[in-house]
Amino acid sequence: MDISVVVPLYNEAESLPELYEWIARVMRDNGFSYEAVFVDDGSTDGSWEVIRKLQEADPDHVRGVRFSRNYGKSPALNTGFQRAQGDVVITMDADLQDSPDEIPELYRMITEEGYDLVSGWKKKRYDPLSKTLPTKLFNATARKVSGIKNLHDFNCGLKAYRKEVVKHIEVYGDMHRYIPYLAKNAGYKKIGEKVVHHQARKYGKTKFGLDRFVNGYLDLGTLWFQSRFGIKPMHLFGLLGSLMFAVGFLAVLTVLVLKIVSMCSENYAFYVTNSVYFYLALACMVMGLQFFLTGFIGELITRNSAERNNYLIAEEL
Repeated sequence: MDISVVVPLYNEAESLPELYEWIARVMRDNGFSYEAVFVDDGSTDGSWEVIRKLQEADPDHVRGVRFSRNYGKSPALNTGFQRAQGDVVITMDADLQDSPDEIPELYRMITEEGYDLVSGWKKKRYDPLSKTLPTKLFNATARKVSGIKNLHDFNCGLKAYRKEVVKHIEVYGDMHRYIPYLAKNAGYKKIGEKVVHHQARKYGKTKFGLDRFVNGYLDLGTLWFQSRFGIKPMHLFGLLGSLMFAVGFLAVLTVLVLKIVSMCSENYAFYVTNSVYFYLALACMVMGLQFFLTGFIGELITRNSAERNNYLIAEEL
C-alpha cells in the first residue's frame, strides 16, 4: 500500500464527507493505493456515524477507530500510527484547513528525496493575531531546544512520514507538537519542510485555547529532559547532588575552622548554631541526598509506565 492517511478528529461531523471525498479524488487522480484511518477522539456530534457511513460506502479504503471518551490529539495519532499500513503515512486535521492536494508532493519528498519526515509550513495563515504571534514564539523556542533549525511550524497537522518512523516513536500526552523532535531522538534525522496551503476553517470552531502554549513549553521541557537524561537520570541528579555535597562540605570545614579558632582564643566565643555556615551545610547535605535519591529512583524507573498509552476503544471498523 502506498499511503495511509491518518485523521485524528473531535466533533468534525460536518467536514468529514467533504474531506474524504477530497482525499479519495486526489488518490484516484494520482493512482495511489491508500487507506484513510479516521480516529474519533470521543466526539459527541455524530462524527462516528459519519465515519461508519463512509466505511460502509468504501470498505476497501476507510478504517475507523472510536475512543470511548476524549483523550486528546496525541493518543489519537498514536492509535492511528499503530494501525497504518502504507509505506508513507500522511497526517492531517479534519477541519479542512489542511489541503489533501499537498499529498502527492509530500509522498514524492519521502519516496524520491529520501526524507524520513516532512512537516508542513503554513507560511500564510488565516488565524487571528492572538494565535499567530504565540505560535511564532513557540516555534522559535522549539527550534532552539530541539536543534531542528529548518522547521518553522512544529505543530502543523499536515505531515508525511516513512512508515518506519511512526512505528518507532511513541506519541503520548500532548507530544504531537514535537513529533519531529521525537523522530530525531529516535534516530530519524533527515527532516524536511514544505510550504503548504492553509485554508480558513469552514465548519465548527477551533478546539485549542491559549492554554496549549503554556502546556507546550512544559512538554518541551519534559522532552528535553528525556532526550538528554531519560535513560540516565543519575547523570543530572547525581551531578546536582555532588555539587550540593561539595558546597555542604566546604560549609562544614568553615564551621570547623571557626570553632577551632574560637577554642584557641580567649576573647572569641563562637557558637556553631549561630553561624550561617552551619545552616548552609545542613541544607546542602539534605538537598544533596534528595538529588541522589531522585536520580537513583529515576534510574530504576528510567521510563514512564508502560501503560501510559492504553486507551479504551469503544468500536473499530
